[in-house]
Amino acid sequence: MAAGVKFLDWYGDGSVHVVDIGLACCTLEFESASADLVARSEPPASGAVLIVVSGTVTDALMPAVRDLVTGVTASVPSTPLVVSFGACTSAGGPYWDSYSVTKGIDQFLDVAWYVPGCPPPPGALHEVCDAVRRGDHDQLSAGVRS
Repeated sequence: MAAGVKFLDWYGDGSVHVVDIGLACCTLEFESASADLVARSEPPASGAVLIVVSGTVTDALMPAVRDLVTGVTASVPSTPLVVSFGACTSAGGPYWDSYSVTKGIDQFLDVAWYVPGCPPPPGALHEVCDAVRRGDHDQLSAGVRS
């Protein structure tokens, strides 16, 4: 797994762990939602894992994002769920017509949740975590598309 990956125990009880792959301005909204959480560098032994990709993904950056998701997936016991956090991550956002912007991470990752917005509200991420904790979520894997 890549150095610097941090797992946030969202509720402090080991039920939901969140990893942020922060790339641009939506990362600030993620940080606002997770401000009081303690980051750990060790992968969790149990519980659901969410990988939140936030910000604009460029075609040049796509392999690095894919490698991070693959590394996290290999390091945890359960298959993580990928969350596309914000308009840029979901569909390219206001940069959709740029030749270098990936038109959504679902082109190379299986996405379980889309959180819309520019920026998405921090509360929306709490809602996703709440749904995962309740078991009310898609059973999509965070697998990397070939």
